Amino acid sequence: MPEPKNRRFWVWKNQESESGAPERVLELYGTIAEESWFDDDVTPKMFKDELLSGSGPVTIWINSPGGDCIAASQIYSMFMDYKGEVTVKIDGIAASAASVIAMAGTKVLMAPTALLMIHNPMTMAMGDAGDMQKAIAMLDEVKQSIINAYEIKSGLSRNKLSKLMDEETWMNANRAIELGLADGLLEDEKKAPKEDVSFDFSRKAVNQTLINKIADKARQEKTGRSIDTLMERLQLISH
Repeated sequence: MPEPKNRRFWVWKNQESESGAPERVLELYGTIAEESWFDDDVTPKMFKDELLSGSGPVTIWINSPGGDCIAASQIYSMFMDYKGEVTVKIDGIAASAASVIAMAGTKVLMAPTALLMIHNPMTMAMGDAGDMQKAIAMLDEVKQSIINAYEIKSGLSRNKLSKLMDEETWMNANRAIELGLADGLLEDEKKAPKEDVSFDFSRKAVNQTLINKIADKARQEKTGRSIDTLMERLQLISH
């Protein structure tokens, strides 16, 4: 049976790293599962098979407003169980269900302009008062399960996290890092300072040349001081 087009919300991109080894890159862009994964043994299995088709570190790029909490829970569990290191990079937004997936990262990095949003789960229900009470109880349990993921990542108290969800909290990168829901900022590697190795070697060469000249001068003038002792002292000073 052909795969429904609207069920696939992820893209694997195996790129080449600097070492020449394939870098496993996963993009989670857009809504997380436009159709629920509940009682679905096809889509979750497909995602898991693709995840386990390789090994080693995985980089996950996230830009998603959220989506189905069942799908998010299953993806979170798959990443938590994955043997390799999982680095999450949020370049746009990780909101709602997408924020749950982000918590599975061994390291969570956010662009300086990115956003993280957490809120209470929502559903639609119809029926009598009993049905409404069951829906409320179900939402309470779903909320507690989501708090589990935030608590494991951040170490914040469940009460604190519950209040943040009640208030539908939007966080910029610095705020998310402060709360422990992210680990750091995405940096522009092109602007990272590079060590000037050539200067370092030149400085050492100049120092050694100067030491040798001083020693030669001492030999010529026959100061009476031990040349070996003088060389040792000069080498010590240079370090």
